[in-house]
Amino acid sequence: MAKAIWNSTVLAESESYETVEGNIYFPLSALNREHFVESSTTTGCPWKGTASYFTVTVNGEENRDAAWYYPDPKPAADNPVIMSRFGAALKSALKEWVT
Repeated sequence: MAKAIWNSTVLAESESYETVEGNIYFPLSALNREHFVESSTTTGCPWKGTASYFTVTVNGEENRDAAWYYPDPKPAADNPVIMSRFGAALKSALKEWVT
């Protein structure tokens, strides 16, 4: 079981998760969506593709671009199926992970 917690609120929780480059990737369905809003931010990775971001809000406090996912990962990604099915939350932004 993995959990992402910020401001004493569980943002994601799942038995099914993947760890890629030290980040825990949750199924997008495991996100507590009331705290996630799509951001206009995107970044590019030469081997994973374009990442899209979510801003997280809990109790009025905003954590901009705290979580990301790859809607259309490149074939060079370690596992493009995992990269497209799972979202990730940035450790340094969320501060607490439980696995």
